[in-house]
Amino acid sequence: MKEETNQEQQGQKEQRLKREELENEEIQDTGQVMLEENKNRHHIHLLTIIGEIEGHEAASSQSKTTKYEHVLPKLAMIEDDDTIDGLLILLNTVGGDVEAGLAIAEMIASLSKPTVSLVLGGGHSIGVPLAVSADYTFIVPSATMVIHPVRSNGMFIGVAQSYRNLEKTQDRITAFVAEHSFMTQERMEELMLDTTQLVKDVGTMLDGKEAVREGLINEVGGISQALKKLSDMIENGEMK
Repeated sequence: MKEETNQEQQGQKEQRLKREELENEEIQDTGQVMLEENKNRHHIHLLTIIGEIEGHEAASSQSKTTKYEHVLPKLAMIEDDDTIDGLLILLNTVGGDVEAGLAIAEMIASLSKPTVSLVLGGGHSIGVPLAVSADYTFIVPSATMVIHPVRSNGMFIGVAQSYRNLEKTQDRITAFVAEHSFMTQERMEELMLDTTQLVKDVGTMLDGKEAVREGLINEVGGISQALKKLSDMIENGEMK
C-alpha cells in the first residue's frame, strides 16, 4: 500500500513538472498561459499583448512584437474551448499596425466568455481600442494611454483620396472606442487633435486616473483586482 502511494505521488509530481515545463515554453513562445490553480478552480487564459502590434509587414528584428496571426487563432481556440471560463489580457504596447490591432480588438469584443484587460506601462495608439475591447478594463496608476490621429508612411499618389481614407480609418477607431467605453466619439476626436501636450505630435497622453476620469477605462487597479473581477464575472455570468 505504501509503495502504491509513493508511486502515485511520484506520478503526480512528474505530471506537475511536465505541466510547468509546457507552461514555461508557452510563456516563452507566445506570452500565454492557463491560470487554473485559483481557489474557485476557474480556467482563465492569460493573453499578453506586448510591444508593437505586427501586421502584414514584419517589424524590425530588434523590436518586441505581438503577431496578429498568432493571436487571432488563439482567440478562436479560446472561444471554441468549453474548458476555458474567461480571458485576462495584459497590455503594454506602443501601438502598431492599425488593421491588425482592430482585427484583434474586434475578436476580443466578440468573445462570448467574460474578458478583463489590464493596462501596464502603456496602451498607446491602436492599443487604446485593444484595451477597451474587453468587457471590463483596468489600468495601473503609472500606466499611460496615448490618443493621436492615424498616421501613414510613404508616398501619396492622391493626397485628397489618401486623406479621406485616413479619415475613414480614424472614424472606425473612434467609433469602436466609443462603443466599448464611456468616452464619446466627439471627446476622443477632441483629445486626438490636442496640440498642447505632445512635443512632436498632436494628441493626448492620459495617465491611469485620467483614463478612468475620461471614461476610457473602468477602474484603476492591478493584477489582484483584475483577477478578482474576472472571477466574479465568471461566477455571475456577467458580460459587457
